[in-house]
Amino acid sequence: MHIFDKISSLTKGIAILIDPDKFKTKESLADFLMKIKLAEPDFIFVGGSSVAKSDFDQCVEMAKKMLPTPLVLFPGASHHLSNNADALLFLSLISGRNPDFLIGQHVEAIDELEKMNIETIPTSYLLIDGGKTSSVQYVSGTQPIPQDEFSIARKTALAGKHLGHKLIYADAGSGAIKPISSEMIQALSSVKSPLIIGGGLGSINSIEAAHRSGANLVVIGNKLEEDIDFLLDLRDYMKA
Repeated sequence: MHIFDKISSLTKGIAILIDPDKFKTKESLADFLMKIKLAEPDFIFVGGSSVAKSDFDQCVEMAKKMLPTPLVLFPGASHHLSNNADALLFLSLISGRNPDFLIGQHVEAIDELEKMNIETIPTSYLLIDGGKTSSVQYVSGTQPIPQDEFSIARKTALAGKHLGHKLIYADAGSGAIKPISSEMIQALSSVKSPLIIGGGLGSINSIEAAHRSGANLVVIGNKLEEDIDFLLDLRDYMKA
């Protein structure tokens, strides 16, 4: 099954996001990957806003060797590509108006991408206010959509769908103080495209609320850096 089809079929999906920048040694990354393996998530995402090419490649290669889980690239720049992955979210930051993240980075990536045998999924990427300035917001120089602007978010996502994007990825950002609200998720799910939600999901209750509101897949990142035992809670939730 293609990665896009699998995401589309999920109603209670879990992805774990690995930011290669957070691991200073191969040993610390290997230890983290072994713990992830016990949780049995649906996907592994690899990405970050300011990751060096060498660190990115090493993380993808190690994750692919150590884990049976499908691996999806969540790129923050044009050089975040690897043929070792199963799929690439070809993100266009349509909530902002910075041309570099709407199309510029994509053009820079094409020469390498053309040589790769990898599933590429055109994805509408929307930043939603998570209560603090996220790394994506800082690097892209764009403002997030306010949490209560449901109509703006829905229209933006719908425009992405008409542009041919297959997925919506709504993100409150790394280390968000508050996750994307149920009302916002419901507004985005009304677009009828597979929906990924990330940022600020620090409890099983918040994950469950996101799924109930229409998220096909939720992405967990920072929480695991703070509390690795949360992996056990995730495993229990997925098996319930």
